[in-house]
Parts: sequence; C-alpha cells; structure tokens
Amino acid sequence: MTDQVGSTRHVPVLLAEVLSALAPRAGGRYLDGTFGAGGYSKAILDAAPGSILLGLDRDPSAIAGGADLVAAMAGRLTLSQARFGDLAEEAERFRMVPLDGVVLDIGVSSMQIDQPERGFSFRFDGPLDMRMSGEGQSASDILNEAEEGLLANIFYHYGEERRSRAVARAVVEARRKAPLSTTKQLADLVAGIVRTEPGGAHPATRVFQALRIAVNDELGELVRALHAAEAVLAPGGRLVVVTFHSLEDRIVKQFLAERSGRLPSGSRHAPAVAAAQPTFRLVEKGAIGPSEAEMRANPRARSAKLRAAERNEAAPRRAEAGLVALAGIPEPAPRRRS
Repeated sequence: MTDQVGSTRHVPVLLAEVLSALAPRAGGRYLDGTFGAGGYSKAILDAAPGSILLGLDRDPSAIAGGADLVAAMAGRLTLSQARFGDLAEEAERFRMVPLDGVVLDIGVSSMQIDQPERGFSFRFDGPLDMRMSGEGQSASDILNEAEEGLLANIFYHYGEERRSRAVARAVVEARRKAPLSTTKQLADLVAGIVRTEPGGAHPATRVFQALRIAVNDELGELVRALHAAEAVLAPGGRLVVVTFHSLEDRIVKQFLAERSGRLPSGSRHAPAVAAAQPTFRLVEKGAIGPSEAEMRANPRARSAKLRAAERNEAAPRRAEAGLVALAGIPEPAPRRRS
C-alpha cells in the first residue's frame, strides 16, 4: 500500500475477489495474517457459517481496535498480536492447524498512514517512526545511523529510486548539521533532489516506501509467511495474497510459480537434483487486479494485485532463505529482528 491513497479508510481492497479465491466454507478454519480493521476477517466469517478465524497483526492498535468485532462474532474470532511471518506458530498455539485458508494483505494500512504520529506518510508532519509494532529500529534511527552506501542501497533496492545515491548523500550531509527526525524534513529534502512529472506521485514516495520496508523487514516477513502457510494449510486449503507494489508481487509470483511446478526448484548454481513435487495448484494463472469501478471508488486499490493457490497433499518443502534474492531483489544489509 502506498501514500497515494488519499483519504479512503478501512476499505478492504479486492474484497469480492479475495472471497472468490479463498472460497470459504461452512465450519472451516481460517487465518487473516494482516487483520488491520478486520474487513477481510468479517467478510470471511459472514460468508462461512460456523467457521472460525485467527486474526494476526503486529500493530497493537489494530488488535485493540478489533475488540468489538471479537465480541460480535461470539467466539468465532480470535486476535493475536504477532507478525504474519509467525503464522504457523500462532496457528499451532491456538490449535487451528490444519487451516482451510490463509489471507495476507501486504503493506501498510490506511489507518497507519492516517496517523501522523506513526510517521508513515509524507502527507502529514510527524516523527520519522514507521514501526508497525512500535518496537525496534525506527526510520529516524536508520537515516541518522546508517552509512551512506547502505542508505543508497535501501532506497534503490526497496524503493526502486533511481536517484538513490544523490538522496543518500543529501541525507548524510543534512544529518551532520542536525538529526533528521520528522517526515516533513525528509520529504522536503527528497523533493529538492527527485523531480516528478506534473500529476505524478510525490517525489518522496519511493524513499518512504523503502524506509518502511527496511524498518519492518517486510519482504523477509512475506517470505516467512509464504513458507509458513505452505506448512499449515490442509489439502484443498487456499492461500490468497494481495500485494501493493512490484517487489512484494515478484516474491509471491516466484514462490507460487516454483511451488506449482511452473519453475524449476533450487538454485541454477547447485548440482542437478530430482524435480520437487508441486505443493500448490494455481487458482488463477496470473494476477487479478481491481475493476475500474473499484479504482474509482477506492484509489488505494489501483496498484493491488491478487494471487492465489490451492494446497495439495504433497509434504511441505524446506524454506529457502534466499527467496527474496531469487526474486531479483538484493538484500541491502543483514537484518536484526526485534
């Protein structure tokens, strides 16, 4: 999800398409790895009488905000503050394994963007935070402590910012005078370097995206979640993932193509091995995007892509730590988990 969202709040993107791909059934067990405002969770439970659902979110405010929905669902909805990369452990903890479906809506939520104190958006002046969980290294910490080369790599690889080196150099020069601590400081600095066409995205869009991904290890968490879903889905269970930018979509596409037998498994540099048995069947051959009507009603949906697959009876494979790199996305630097 990007900062090009306008003021639309709490609107689940591709909701009809998610339900169609997930095909929830009565009495099923489901997991919403990105609970947010609960839009997908409520729709799944409403569509499948007698079903139960475990909702995860690393943001404590999202879990607190879901209390009314938990009460309304009368025992059918359980919420847990956790990263979606930990969904297998959470599903085991709440005795939800095997699951009949997993839904992931990747990225920052409209609620988080619309809270200036969270520091996700250049549309508001606030502290440079961007931590979804409120813990660990903040965006300000990275900007003021990282070496120039690392900053340039973060902006380039995670934000696909062509002027990454110039922006990194400007950040280092600015922080020599005073630490960068607010979203306006960073947005103004980037706007002085990156030019955009009239009517185009704000010049700081890609830099803010890159920092958010780095702060929250979003791509690493996505990889962990894909492997975790493979481990806990029942045969016939479905994995549905909605992404909002090309880096996320590339990882999901790579994973599902390889797991469905459409790409060879393993590294091309490793010795040849017997082809691994597919663990998924693609529900749709390509990505599903929003309709024109949805894009008009909800600008946030413009960049959304949905990919879905159905689990078969094959044993789950070992997780490949290098899936991000295999998808063509270099890792700027080792991450430390918080």
